[in-house]
Amino acid sequence: MAQANRRTWQSFEEMRNAAEEGDPTAQCSLGIACQTGQGIPQDYPEAVKWLRRAAEQSDPTAQCYLGFCYQTGLGVPQEYGQAAKWFREAAEQGDPAAQFNLGVLYETGQGVTQNYAEAVKWYHAAAEQGEPQAQFNLGVFYETGQVVPQNFREAARWYRAAAEQECAPAQCNLGLCYETGRGVPQNIHEAVKWFCRAARAGDKTAQHNLGVYYATIEAAEEATSGSKSETTEGAAAT
Repeated sequence: MAQANRRTWQSFEEMRNAAEEGDPTAQCSLGIACQTGQGIPQDYPEAVKWLRRAAEQSDPTAQCYLGFCYQTGLGVPQEYGQAAKWFREAAEQGDPAAQFNLGVLYETGQGVTQNYAEAVKWYHAAAEQGEPQAQFNLGVFYETGQVVPQNFREAARWYRAAAEQECAPAQCNLGLCYETGRGVPQNIHEAVKWFCRAARAGDKTAQHNLGVYYATIEAAEEATSGSKSETTEGAAAT
């Protein structure tokens, strides 16, 4: 969950003093430092304390991080309903990470009633702000035609947006789009390019697809070589 346009302090003590004086941005930053162990010992309950103080002052980044704490059980008992509450608070303020996370809860039915239309709504909001995981998930909805009309061009568009941000599953799916010609002109070279990028990032499906591609090439070369050999032998016999 990236932060943008956040205030910085000259020292950790300066940040802590500001947090103790009630500055929500300082409280949020202190909470994140406690959660990640950046510059101080990792302390999840302490992280929750500071994130909650900032979240209650409507800091969207703190609200998103606090939702994540409840979603994963870091420093608090795992409670999806509370996760959804805090993600919603931040999502409605336009936080893209919170919008994506709220979309996930709606897609899975954790903490909220499962609702694919709501999931797509929040994925779309986050995707428009450049959130790569949301762009990938939105692409899947367009490819499968679930909730939204099936649209391979839209699927490929969102896969590309996520793929260019190094989202490996999106790179793999964009490769499949090029391999099959769904939503883009069929282009095996482009397909292999995206499979390679995804495979290097560890995507198992892309690695499998590359394996199949190279095995097919090898089989074709062997068949061509065998055919040429038979022709040569036949010519020599005559």
